[in-house]
Order: sequence, then structure tokens, then C-alpha cells
Amino acid sequence: MSKGKHAGHGTPVTRYEDQWGQEQGNAQWMPSGMVPINPYSRSSYAEGLANKKGKRRRRKRIGITIALVIIAMLVCAGTAAALYFTNQIKTIDENFSQGLDADIEDALVETNAPSDPFYVLLMGTDESIERSEDNTFGGIYRTDTIILARVDPGNKKVTMISIPRDTQVDMGEYGLQKINAAYAYGGASLAVKTVSELCDVDIAHFVLVDMDGLAAIVDNLGGIEVDVPMEIDDEDYTGHLDAGLQTLDGWQTLIFARSRHAYDSVGDGDLLRAANQRTVISAIVDKLFQSDIITMSTSITNLSSFIQTDLTVSEIVEYAQALKGIDTTTDVYSATAPVESVYENNIWWCKLITSEWEEMLSRMKQGLAPTEEQEVDSATGIVLSSVGDSGTASVTADTNATSTASVTQDGNVVVKNGSGVSGAASSAASMLAKAGFNVTEVGDADSDKYKSTLIIYASDEFADEAKTINETLGGSNTVMKNDGTYTMTGDLLVVLGSADAS
Repeated sequence: MSKGKHAGHGTPVTRYEDQWGQEQGNAQWMPSGMVPINPYSRSSYAEGLANKKGKRRRRKRIGITIALVIIAMLVCAGTAAALYFTNQIKTIDENFSQGLDADIEDALVETNAPSDPFYVLLMGTDESIERSEDNTFGGIYRTDTIILARVDPGNKKVTMISIPRDTQVDMGEYGLQKINAAYAYGGASLAVKTVSELCDVDIAHFVLVDMDGLAAIVDNLGGIEVDVPMEIDDEDYTGHLDAGLQTLDGWQTLIFARSRHAYDSVGDGDLLRAANQRTVISAIVDKLFQSDIITMSTSITNLSSFIQTDLTVSEIVEYAQALKGIDTTTDVYSATAPVESVYENNIWWCKLITSEWEEMLSRMKQGLAPTEEQEVDSATGIVLSSVGDSGTASVTADTNATSTASVTQDGNVVVKNGSGVSGAASSAASMLAKAGFNVTEVGDADSDKYKSTLIIYASDEFADEAKTINETLGGSNTVMKNDGTYTMTGDLLVVLGSADAS
């Protein structure tokens, strides 16, 4: 049942101003030479929230603790139950809701029962010293950590997918943007709407956490045990950590969870940092399990001052009872959305790899791990995706989830856009991937003047598969065997024509 319909924020932005914080050369997360149009500039948006919700405290936010908040508090049923009968409840609920924008309830959906799977958007923003001093963005900052979590209390499973901050999305009236701009443009409401559309799921809860919360909770617990896979020497950005199994205090945990430049010489810093953040989440949950009730109660009470969420203590208690006993070594699955870096118009974007992304979402909705096998970075030893006991444990699929495993085809399918219609190839590739075809490449054809869609197969063994592709794409396309006319890099080539691209 929907809590309401999302309300848009403002009018389309046609001009922007300044550069917003990207570190790759002159790359920006918004086109250069443009300024926000009032009254929907960042400063005006912040003033609007203040008028609606009272003066909002400016707090330093980061996303490492966001998943901790939702997972740790949900699994600690004993702590929640203890807090339930104390006078701390009112304080915690007030802390939780402080600063939420008025439209957030309209963007979320209700869960049917405490045991049903539901989705949570976990977000955190990072604030630089310079921004803190000059109030450049009026208290509204980029969400540099974005995690979609699927929580399944009935089967005691949690799945986390990190979404890279530079992921390109169509933000409606704001045009093509990096996904970390959503919160700055429209607060929690627009962030929820954007991620919901990107992932094709309904989101039930929103959580955002301050930077200070991570160090505070870790120190309150007496540190967490983490096996640091390689030495981190990032003095200009975070700090230094030796490699190996060790107990990290709050500040050291921040170093481990924030550092990405330490990996510049060995791999993708953003990808490896996201994996480290999920490691921190599991380590904190494990430490909470080992703590006594008083320590856990104090931790959660203190932590409530550092977060924003629509959840109340009573809701947490309800979910916690169902999740009690979760094993983070087998019951928590994680991965990062598959993307490729693309440099366009002086901006670095992360673009989703359509076929892999569709398969990841399909697995998540079925209650499976996002990837079939665990992935480990060979250079650093960092676990990029974890599968736990996926494949052997009981699962509950989303009501609208469909499996593609039984219809997976053998041939490699290349989809080319010959229609002149922007996005036609990506749409067709997504449709084929959902139907189980192995789409290996998406791009532009040698011409954009094709009228009809062509489906070309390299040899007779792929003839039946070509016919199935034709049926998937509507059944009115031309199917033929390659006679040498077409250069093919796969087993099947789909060239979209203008008659079928709309």
C-alpha cells in the first residue's frame, strides 16, 4: 500500500553555477556554466526545510554508518525491547525524525507484515572543511555513499548493493545527473524516488547518518576487529593503517571506510571503498552481538543523535523480533552495481552495464545473493561481493520478481542502435537481458538510417535463438543468417531500426 505519491521539487533547472566537488580533473557532477534557478537553489531548499521543520542542525554526514543503523538496530532485538520500556524512546524518535523533509512519507511505501521483505535506502553525505566554513550549499550536501538494502526478516537475510555516486541517471526535470545530486536537489524524497526508479523496487524506509556517528559508535563499543587487506597510506585524505587483523578505534574505522586514493595504483578506489564500508557494517553488527545490554542500549541511544530516518522505535522493535539471530557471515549478501566509467562532455560518469545490472536486480528480488559467486579483488584481497549461503538457504522472492535462469540462451548478443532514437539500443538490451539472453555489447550501428530492425545470426546453430529474439522484440523484425555482409563480434547481432525504436 502506498503511503502517498511523490511530489516533485520545483521547476526544471536550465542553468547552473560553479563546480561541485568532483576530483577528476575538471570533471563536475553538473554541467559547467550553469546556476540553480531560485527558489529551488540549494540555499533556498535549505531555508524551505527550516521553515517546515524548524531550525535544522547542520551535521556532518557520511554513509558508512547508514547500513549499520538499519541492520544493527534491527538485529539487536534485546536492546530494542529494553529501550522500549524506558523514557529514552521519545528522545530517540525525535532524534530520528529531525530534519526529514515534509514529502518523504509520500515517497515511501508501507510494508504488509513484519516478516515480509522490504527495501531500505541507506544514504550518507560527506562534508568538506571548506564547505562547513563557508556554508556553500546551505547545509545540503552530496550523498557520496548510497546503498540499497533488501531486508528479509522472515528468512533472516540482508542484501546490500552499493550504487556508485557518479552513476548516471535521468532525474526528470533536472535532466541527466549523477545520482549523488538527488539529495541536494530534492532532499530524501527525490533521493528515494530516483533510486526506486533506477532499481525498479518500492522503498519502505529511508536512513541517513552523520559522519560523527561512525567514530562515536565504534569507540563506544571499544573498537571493532577488521582484517585490513592492504596498507592504507592516504595522508592527504584520510590517514594511515597497517595491513592485517587488528582492532580499529573510531578514527581508524573512518580511515578504513573512507579511503579510496590508497588504491589508485591497484584498482578502482570507489569500488574498493564501497566493499570496505560493507565490511565495517558487518564488523559493527558482530561487536554489538558481543556487547551487554547496557552497552548496546547506550550505543543505540547515542547513535540516534546522528541519524535521520522515518523508522520509529516501535517499528524497530517489530522488525527486530523477526531478525533476531541473523548470522553476518552467512546471511548478509553484498555487491556493487556493475558500471563502466565514461568521459563525456568533460564529465566522468559511471554508466550501468545493462545486462549485468538487470541480472543483479533479478537475483536480489528473488532473495538470492546479487552475484552467483564471491568476487575478490586479486590485487588487494578485498571482497567485492559476498554470497554467504545463497543457493542453499530458504528465500522469499518479491511478489513481482521473475527468474531468468530457465530461459538463458547460449549465444552472445550484440545490440546496435541504427534508429537515430536515443536510448533505443539500451532499452532493447534491457528487454533481452530480462528474457535471459546474454547481451555482451550495446552501442551505435554504422548508420542511424535503418528503417526496420535486423536480427542476424552468425551460424545455423543460433538460428532458433534469433527467432526467439525476434519474438521477444515484437515478432515483426527481419531475421537472417550473416552472408558476410555484416561484421559481427558476437553470435547474434540486433540492429534497431526507426520503425521499432519508439
